[in-house]
Amino acid sequence: MKITSLSPPATAIAIFTAAVFALTATAHAAQAPPRPMRSYPAPKNLKVLPKNLTGQQVHHIMEGWAGSLGVHCNTCHAEDPNHIGPNGRPRLDFASDSKPEKSTARLMVKMTRDINENYVSMVPVKSGEPTPKVTCGTCHRGHKDPEPFVIPHEDRRGPEGMPPH
Repeated sequence: MKITSLSPPATAIAIFTAAVFALTATAHAAQAPPRPMRSYPAPKNLKVLPKNLTGQQVHHIMEGWAGSLGVHCNTCHAEDPNHIGPNGRPRLDFASDSKPEKSTARLMVKMTRDINENYVSMVPVKSGEPTPKVTCGTCHRGHKDPEPFVIPHEDRRGPEGMPPH
């Protein structure tokens, strides 16, 4: 049914009712208390990250890495069957080194630092421009295993159109 087919009083009532619902929803949203900032325990077993980081700082870094790789925490962190969460599933044991993916992640962080400190930092940049940085996302682009790079066919030429050697 179109609003134009309603009588003028019915149209007015429909518009008034919609406005009341909209104002009520806005008022309730404005009165909702802000969610408290989640607290994270002090990190344990840091081997690559600085040991003076807070739980919040480590969580922020880990979220960035997880996003760069398109993974979740349980990719590198083992479940602790002795600690069940409110959802009935085991919580993660963030300090555990039992998953090989965690060792791989540490190695990749060291590699990225080495590339940035010893290679990328030496690349000349124009005055005022930031030095480029290699990150997990540079290669992974949201995938746990980076996709192989394949040179497009039209770009398989060397300088001045010569085939590459």
